[in-house]
Amino acid sequence: MSHPRIAPHGSWKSPVTSDRIVSESIKLGQLALDGDQLFWLESLPGEGGRNTVVHRNADGTHLSLTPYPLNVRTRVHEYGGGAYCVAEGVVYFSNFSDQRLYQQRRGSAPEPITTEAPMCYADGLKDRVHNRLLCVREDHTGPDQEPRNTIVGIPLGDDCGDTAGDVLVSGNDFYTSPCLCPDGRQVAWLTWNHPNMPWDGTELWVADIHPDGSFHAPRQVAGGTNVSVFQPAWSPDGRLHFVSDHSGWWNLYQLENGQAVPLCPMEAEFGAPQWTCGQKLYGFASPHHIVCAYTQHGFWHLGRVDTARHTLERFDLPYTTFDHVHVHQASIFCTASSPSDPTALIQIDMDTLAVTVLRRSVEFSVDARYISVPSAITYPTKEGSTGHAFYYPPRNADFDEPPSARPPLLVKSHGGPTGACVPTFHLMIQYWTSRGFAVLDVNYGGSTGYGRAYRERLNGQWGIVDVDDCVSAATALVDQGIVDPKRMTITGGSAGGFTTLCALTFRDCFTAGSSYYGVSDLAALARDTHKFESRYLDRLIGPLPERTDRYEQRSPIHFTDRLSCPLILFQGLDDQVVPPNQAENMFNAVKAKGLPVAYIAFEGEQHGFRQAKHIKQVLDNELYFYSKIFGFTPADQVAPIPIENL
Repeated sequence: MSHPRIAPHGSWKSPVTSDRIVSESIKLGQLALDGDQLFWLESLPGEGGRNTVVHRNADGTHLSLTPYPLNVRTRVHEYGGGAYCVAEGVVYFSNFSDQRLYQQRRGSAPEPITTEAPMCYADGLKDRVHNRLLCVREDHTGPDQEPRNTIVGIPLGDDCGDTAGDVLVSGNDFYTSPCLCPDGRQVAWLTWNHPNMPWDGTELWVADIHPDGSFHAPRQVAGGTNVSVFQPAWSPDGRLHFVSDHSGWWNLYQLENGQAVPLCPMEAEFGAPQWTCGQKLYGFASPHHIVCAYTQHGFWHLGRVDTARHTLERFDLPYTTFDHVHVHQASIFCTASSPSDPTALIQIDMDTLAVTVLRRSVEFSVDARYISVPSAITYPTKEGSTGHAFYYPPRNADFDEPPSARPPLLVKSHGGPTGACVPTFHLMIQYWTSRGFAVLDVNYGGSTGYGRAYRERLNGQWGIVDVDDCVSAATALVDQGIVDPKRMTITGGSAGGFTTLCALTFRDCFTAGSSYYGVSDLAALARDTHKFESRYLDRLIGPLPERTDRYEQRSPIHFTDRLSCPLILFQGLDDQVVPPNQAENMFNAVKAKGLPVAYIAFEGEQHGFRQAKHIKQVLDNELYFYSKIFGFTPADQVAPIPIENL
């Protein structure tokens, strides 16, 4: 057995290459059950990030159902989700290029069932009594500045194909999650209005369905302006369940005689921020048993709630994240991962807890000696509370660091900012740790998973609390002598890109940074972004025009004179959430100041990169950039990029 070679951090040769990441990995998404038939979404980087519905055959083989170039993806709320459903063997899906709904019968080609008018659809489910789809519709046809959101019924049949649906519920700014009770006589849904985001406050409504299909006697049964409700669902015996943060934590509730009854009160989160439609974190094993995913102290678990006894049994499973939870008889279907196991679609026997892996997101295996396993850490925040993060040390069986050397640190600030990082096997993180970097994934104030109060630390403080938390977390590692204070970089995408740019501009902690489609001008973001987030900043920063001063004071683009370290920016040119001019203006300002800066833009990419060649390029470009800034030679053959003022 050979001894590890001594080599500078960053120069270690790694089996986790950018080529393998993009060529041998896929993204697993939304699950659906049609009786005992299992379906799921796969996103294929090698096909430009195209999403296809996959069916598991009886013999265990998989069949991709969506023919090229159709792409199962919706633009409802811009972030999509809930793009397909399956009923009685027929797949109904939204196609990304035209946003029309299609139906695909077994053995037949997909055929459109909605008009070519600019409409978007999500969260579909079949109303068998009235032979229609119920779904959320986003109407972009009117002269109004914002699209109109409603819940509609899409008639099904041989003569469909030129309808936009019949409006059943309207009047509010947003709708999601329509769901039918088992006998089809009642329907529930979620709704909210500006300036709320769904994690701020949503309302749960119920209506009766008349024989003609219309909704009657709609009434609000839970939620409100300052209470967030998540995933309404009916039990097999017709009782309405949902997740609410009424207590300060997203817990499970059951509606009994018009009253919301908590099923298992605890300081844990059974819900998640509704950035996308179609999220499912629980399902019914029986009328009185719910299989649910929940997170506590940053780690996700799977368990079973007895709704009669109000008890929770936690399953002993080797995973730290769970998503897309579905139940059929004695089987649980979901996606799961752990720090050493990439995301996989799994089937769990509810009686024995035996796990069968049905589909893996990563086809190649990585020797455990090259995998960095994170540890949950806490740190004191600037205002005296406790912050949370996950620390990944450098790890590579073939290399060791020089004596007295400390690794460079890459701090990750997640997007959202209402989101969270989770302890999972993430190839993009292992790419860095296996090359000699330490990685710190920060759940700054505003992150989900730690209760509403932790989430609301960011209210009015975006660009301050998140930045201070990233600085405090990094400083805690420096104080412990774990990382090199002269080689600390911060990176993030979207809102995480804003945190990155603020940290580089308004704090003196990091020595480099990378921003992926990050915000640099808050006023421009508020003016240019899409409907879903158009009032998001009211709570994070303050309302306009009353707090125009805050928007200017916290926008890095106005203070580039304070920025004193190198920066690389990545941007999709088709981004509708953070328009390209944000990155372009920042690049020009930093370039004019004389700092090393690079700007890499991609045709055909939206908010988040999906094409294999671009995912590979950003990894290699960022590695090349750091090699020039921190002074190491990568083991990889990476193409050089132009760096201004180097």
